[in-house]
Amino acid sequence: MELLYLIAAILAGSLTGILLSLIYRNSLRSQRLTLDKEKDALIEEARAKADAIRKEAALEAKDHVYQTKSEAEKEIRERRHEVNQLERRLRQKEEALERKFDQVEKREHESNKREKEHNNREKSLQERETHYNNLIKEQLTVLERIAGISAEEARQELNRRIEEDASFDAAKLIKRIEDEAKENAEKRSREIVSSAIQRYASDYVTDATVSAVSLPNDEMKGRIIGREGRNIRALEAATGVDLFVYDTPELVTVSAFDPVRREIARLSLERLINDGRIHPTRIEEIVEKVKKEVDSVIKEEGEKAIFDLGLSGIHPEIIRLLGRLKYRTSYGQNMLQHSREVAYLAGMMAAELGADIKLAKRGGLLHDIGKAIDHEVEGSHQEIGANFAKKYGENNKVVNAVMVHHGDGDPITVEAAIVAAADALSAARPGVRRESIENYIKRLEKLEQIAMSYKGVDKCYAIQAGREVRIIVKPEEITDDMAFMMSRDLSKKIEAEMSYPGQIKVTVIRESRYVEYAK
Repeated sequence: MELLYLIAAILAGSLTGILLSLIYRNSLRSQRLTLDKEKDALIEEARAKADAIRKEAALEAKDHVYQTKSEAEKEIRERRHEVNQLERRLRQKEEALERKFDQVEKREHESNKREKEHNNREKSLQERETHYNNLIKEQLTVLERIAGISAEEARQELNRRIEEDASFDAAKLIKRIEDEAKENAEKRSREIVSSAIQRYASDYVTDATVSAVSLPNDEMKGRIIGREGRNIRALEAATGVDLFVYDTPELVTVSAFDPVRREIARLSLERLINDGRIHPTRIEEIVEKVKKEVDSVIKEEGEKAIFDLGLSGIHPEIIRLLGRLKYRTSYGQNMLQHSREVAYLAGMMAAELGADIKLAKRGGLLHDIGKAIDHEVEGSHQEIGANFAKKYGENNKVVNAVMVHHGDGDPITVEAAIVAAADALSAARPGVRRESIENYIKRLEKLEQIAMSYKGVDKCYAIQAGREVRIIVKPEEITDDMAFMMSRDLSKKIEAEMSYPGQIKVTVIRESRYVEYAK
């Protein structure tokens, strides 16, 4: 039974599978038919859409072609219009060129005609010129025979007279121009100088080179000299100066060309005297200490001068030289104070004239730095200072101001001329310049000697302490114009051959006197 049930179950399962398979095949066949119908419908729809798109595209293409054709026809019409205009202009230009060509031909014809006329006239003029030259030669021969001199001699005499007249006229013109310029320039320059002096108020210069050290008693001289002179030799070797112990009571003289060394020796000697311990070892210690202090003071003084003037960018070596000027004097004038004063005055005058104030101050401050080492280097202090400034990076304008501040060359800037004027102004203040009586007398003699070297001078006098020279000329030999030229030449010669503070006024006097006696 179980076997029968098993067989029946198997058969039922087989039949069920067969039925399911048949049902699935029928379902697939019906789905395939449905899909075929849908595919055919989609294809038909796609064909319909494609036909519609093709028709639309054809219409758009026709519109585009029509539009493009219209634009092309419009452009062709415009180009044709432009071409017509160009052709019209070309025809007008051709007509104008033809007219101009006709005019040129006409002018050329007239020019040829005139050229022939000119040639004929030139030929006629040459013939006349030859005829007149012959007449002139004949007349010259007659005139030479009548006058008794040749034409060349007459020409030379005429040239000489013309030259004399021209020189006198030139002298008169120069005098008139100078008088007019002086009327305006002198007033303006006085205003600028007086304003600068008024704004810069400084004490009179009374500093002088210190060359003597006071001693508390004469016993100190022996201690300074030391046993067999060892102390004084040690001090001279350490400082590089010469010490002189004379019979003058309570006084020792310090002598040296280098002002810094002289100052170091003076300070060292004063400290040794106050300390009381004077021997070679102590001398070397004191001198070394004083050297460092003086170097520090030199640096501080240089930096202070630059700071007070509002300058910057100056090389440390130039600052050191500025500080050394504190111990340098000239005619009794302290050189650092003089340099500061020149810088202030130059800055004020530059401000009045609208020039570069910083450049004028810089040139004024550095104009005498050569005096700090002029005892060590050969040459004038202007040349030494200019070379030193150029070596340490100062620009050409400052170098030129240093070089020409005494008139040894031509200034390349107005600031250089201002520095020279400020230097002369500072040096001419009361109490600045002091010289020996021998140099003073020699300067006056030299001044009168130069004045007497001119022809026609009768007498000359140096007056006002050598600030003015008056020359009396012979009126029968020197005219007024010649006297004017003599004053100019004499002033130039004095500038070239003499050294003097300030300026010298040259006055030439020409006087005619006629005396008769009534009896």
